[in-house]
Amino acid sequence: MPKSSQSKQTQHKSSEGKEKSERNTGYSAELTFSILESISDGVFTVDQDWKISYFNRAAEKITGINRKEAIGKRCCDVFRSSMCQVNCPLKATLKNSKPIINRSCFIVRSDGHRIPISVSTAVLYDDDGKIIGGAETFRDLSEIEALRQELVGRFKLGDLISRSSTMRKVFDLIPAIASTFSTVLIQGETGTGKELVAKAIHNSGSFAGRPFVAINCGALPDSLLESELFGYKKGAFTGAWRDKTGLIEVAENGTLFLDEIGDISPAMQVKLLRVLQEKKFQPLGSTVEKSFQARVVAATNRDLPGMIKTGAFREDLFYRINVIRIDLPPLRQRSEDIPLLIDNFIERFNRFYGRQIKGISNEAISLLLNHQWPGNIRELENMIERAVILCNGKSLNLNCFPDQFNESPRFENESIKAAARSAESTVIQASLNRNAFNIEKTAAELEIHRATLYRKMRKYGLKKVRGKPDK
Repeated sequence: MPKSSQSKQTQHKSSEGKEKSERNTGYSAELTFSILESISDGVFTVDQDWKISYFNRAAEKITGINRKEAIGKRCCDVFRSSMCQVNCPLKATLKNSKPIINRSCFIVRSDGHRIPISVSTAVLYDDDGKIIGGAETFRDLSEIEALRQELVGRFKLGDLISRSSTMRKVFDLIPAIASTFSTVLIQGETGTGKELVAKAIHNSGSFAGRPFVAINCGALPDSLLESELFGYKKGAFTGAWRDKTGLIEVAENGTLFLDEIGDISPAMQVKLLRVLQEKKFQPLGSTVEKSFQARVVAATNRDLPGMIKTGAFREDLFYRINVIRIDLPPLRQRSEDIPLLIDNFIERFNRFYGRQIKGISNEAISLLLNHQWPGNIRELENMIERAVILCNGKSLNLNCFPDQFNESPRFENESIKAAARSAESTVIQASLNRNAFNIEKTAAELEIHRATLYRKMRKYGLKKVRGKPDK
């Protein structure tokens, strides 16, 4: 057949295909191209050899790669995503012909920056319904992620998470003392997160990157505690075969965290007082004093002022460590933090155990809000870890928690709605007490309108304190 005839036949088939495509879609190829070039989502297509056949303008902008460089290359060499090598959504779609919608991941731009995105995939067909490749759209989530981080930042400092007004005071104090050598005393019940506060203080200022050395003073007898803190010289006692550097020296220019300081003996209190006063210590078996420069953070769950009255704790040592004091409230006094902490623990344990728990049911939330939490945040953390491990569904429910926990007297014989009302009443009452029944401050803390707060106070019979006018 003459070349001119072949050319005409090819043009005729191309025209027929174009007309067929336009009849099927209702759009011309030019209009489809214009739409794809105008949208803000990145779009690219690949052929069956995984080579990019189309790369729109938004894809160029998000990835930082020119389409001329992208076309003809394998998609994994261009679209450098966290899922490319292990869990490619486009590969899964081409394998089972099922689209994937809004899967989150990140890509690495041409300039090396990591960009959070959501990905959707679909199979690409020709006009005859034959698979010719795949299509992927992706959306830049940088602004959304920035807003999320800003929101989280309002409630998070290091590993500390809270929206409670009592904890907000702690959050405001930490940056102010973070870069000073002032001694800090952290007081709070067991499980309230005293070591987390100590680490937040250490990591929030100029001490970050320097040594953070922690020791549980209540777990060691005097002789062992002394050798651990001050160190010793070879031959100082039986078994001292070599020199040992004390933790005070290890913490030089950093932070020394003395946990459970209220449990040390009176004799050890005297030795520690001298060290804190003189900023000098003497290793066991040595005749030479050493100077040290470290910020000391002490913590205890004991009532030190009460112990001073009974003679169990030295008053002069108390004043030496009580330069700056932080009182951590128990979890039962910051119950509004429970949902926030639960979400954080679920996210952490999902990563650790490879689970995909999406959240927690309202019934379970009501149960947890009604518990008194004698073990505080540590108890809640352990409870959520157990639930994540044992949960067989997509979210935590009442069956994920121990039977004895479900049979709490405060929860017994209550319906789900009654439990929810009880939980809400408890949270509002706690907030009112913290704010001395100041209506404006309470409403702001609970993030509700004043009128809504008044309505709920009437609903639950929450009385105002006499002599305290509304504000």
